[in-house]
This record gives sequence, C-alpha cells and structure tokens, in this order.
Amino acid sequence: MKTLDDVDVEDKRVLLRVDFNVPLDGGHITDDTRIRAALPTIEELRGRGAKLVLASHLGRPKDREPELSLRPAAQRLGELIQAPVQLAPGVVGDEVRAEADALRPGDVLMLENVRYEPGETKDDPGLAHGLADLADVYVNDAFGTAHRAHASTEGVAHLVAQHAAGRLLEREVDTLEGLFKSPRRPLVAVLGGAKVTDKIGVIDRFLEVADALLIGGAMAFPFLSVQGHAIGDSKCSEDDLEPAKRALAAAQRAAKPHARHPGSPDRAAAASSGWCRFELPVDLVLGDRFDAGAEVRPLDGVDVPAGWMGLDIGPRTAERYAQDIAGAGTVFWNGPMGAFELAPFAAGTKVVAQAVADSPAETVVGGGDSAAALHRFGLADAVTHLSTGGGASLELVEGKTLPGVEALR
Repeated sequence: MKTLDDVDVEDKRVLLRVDFNVPLDGGHITDDTRIRAALPTIEELRGRGAKLVLASHLGRPKDREPELSLRPAAQRLGELIQAPVQLAPGVVGDEVRAEADALRPGDVLMLENVRYEPGETKDDPGLAHGLADLADVYVNDAFGTAHRAHASTEGVAHLVAQHAAGRLLEREVDTLEGLFKSPRRPLVAVLGGAKVTDKIGVIDRFLEVADALLIGGAMAFPFLSVQGHAIGDSKCSEDDLEPAKRALAAAQRAAKPHARHPGSPDRAAAASSGWCRFELPVDLVLGDRFDAGAEVRPLDGVDVPAGWMGLDIGPRTAERYAQDIAGAGTVFWNGPMGAFELAPFAAGTKVVAQAVADSPAETVVGGGDSAAALHRFGLADAVTHLSTGGGASLELVEGKTLPGVEALR
C-alpha cells in the first residue's frame, strides 16, 4: 500500500479524505477524537508544503440539512492547528475548484459534507471526477469509512495518479493485519457485543490463529443455548443459533484437550500448532429487565431462570478472562462483556478493560463500543492501538477486502 513516503506533495493540491463524522449537540462537537486522530497526517502534509483540500462526511443527510454541515468541524480543526480552515460552499463545482486553485502551501480548505451529494454513497463516477479535479494528489486517512466503496473513498483514488494512505490509515492497516502475520504469543482475542452473525467471520478467523478466544456479552447466549443451557429472557436471536452451532463445532476441532485452562504450559505454543482454546462465561449477573433500576441477581452458573436476563459476565468469568489477558503477548478486544452503559451491569466490561489497559502485551481494541467503554473508564490512552473504525476494523480482521484500502495498493 502506498503511503505518504511515496508521494511528492510540495506545492501540490492534496485531496485528503478524513473521518470527521463527530458527535454534535446543538451544533457543538461533544467529542473531537476523530479530528485529533487526523492531526499527524494534516500537520505532516502542511509541513511538506501541501495545499490541503479536506473531504469528510457527517451523519446521513437526506438533503442538505444545515445541522449536518461540517462548519463546526472546520472551526475545531482551525483551533487545533492554530490556522484558518476555510469551509467551501459545496463539495464540487466551479466555485469550489476556484477556491482549491487559490490555495497556497500550508493552506487548508474543507469541502462541505460529501454526503450532501447523492452520488457519494453510490460511488458515482461523475462525483469522483469532480473530486479528482480538485487534486494533484489523493490521500485517504479515513479508516472508519475504508470498508465503503464511495466516491470519496474509492472512486476518486483511481482517477488521481498520485495516491496514498495517510498515517492513521497506514497504522490501522499495519496493526490489524499484523495480528495475523507475526503476533507475539499467546494471542488472546476477546469478543463481545450483541450478535453472533455480526462477528462469525471474526470468530472463524481467530479460531484459526489465536491461542484463546474469550466470548462475552449478549453474543454468549446463542452459544449457551445450543449447548442446552436455559437462557431465560436473555437476548438471543433465532438467526444466531445456527452460526453459533457451527462455530462451536469448529471450536471443538480447534481445542487441544490439555491446553484448555489458564496457566497451561502449552498455551503459548497452542496456535502455532493450530489449537485454540474457546471460552464461554461460567457465571453471570442477571437483571429482571434491561434498565439501570432493574433488580440484580448474581448467578453462579449459566442457566438463566425464566423472567431473568443475563446482562453481564460474572466475577469468576471476568477474573478468568483477566488472567488470560495478563498472560498474553497480543490482545485483540472488540465488544463489551455486558450492558456496561447500565451501572449495575458494567463490572465485567470494566474488569476486562482494566486488564487490557494493564497488560504488558500489544493491545489492540477494535473501536465501536469497546472504544466507548475505554473512554468511559478513562483507559483510552492505556492501550497500544485504539482503532477509529468499528466496522472497518472487523472486516479487515475477518480477512475481507476494504475498497478504500485496495484502491491505494
């Protein structure tokens, strides 16, 4: 994949695709993490004399809703780089082209929300050509949208002779692909969240390469159900049962009988021999409803009685998982261990998050709710790599081709 090291940007117009899809409240940015994540690339390009034209989406506009304008993002970026950031009157067109042509080295122009143009999500060739007219060099640093074949992430890359990955996208791809090339052993994957179907490809991939795969969150219940356990009112979609059954069969084939417990001397060598230990919760925290005010009941076991739902892993499970994480050489975590947004059911996710933060291993967290949990517990700066792309990171880990990445190869 071409990177900034492979392109000449001095005195060139550089169309830089960033991910400034930031949360807003009344026109005010409530979390500028995504803007800050792009700063290394922005500052490097400015320092090398580039004329920057920034492109991003914000939300899912149906028309040109003013509340989805990128003006707040342009203002915040200007504060961070301590330089003016001009907001273009649109995405493409003669007026925008004139403003791009008038840029001087180090200047920054931000296009309006690219999804104001209906052709963006359709990878419309006309829009891609319009964007290409603004650029001598194209750089994609928006890993969070790299799994989408859109005009500003894929189409335009084929139309600009010089194209490259920004530093953020480069680091994301190198880190996530590195999980499967030469990870420090043991490799421990921790997967949570709601649905098995959303992560079945990731589960299959880690069963092939990981030393241990630890399952938590609501997605544990389809596995427990097909094992014959009662799950009460716990969240369990019917379409998750068959994938869970297949994954359990694959896990059984991958399990080495004498390497199934933490502390086994064979754990570090397990994956190199094609073995993976597959772990499910052994205890739970139950609630009578999905609510912070629910009645709470600990369960020493996993058979959930009628009228109750499993909303967190229990303390024994959390401790087992923490021990695996502490002994790992590489950790990948994606998905909470329970309903961490509800205080009575946050303990399991917090224990896992703290274990990941305390681990001396290379720790990679796959964005989404896992990133939200790290921020909630004040641990976001304590991991090796916190991905900016939830869906994109999962697809790359699963082994899928990301259009925005392939266009740069």
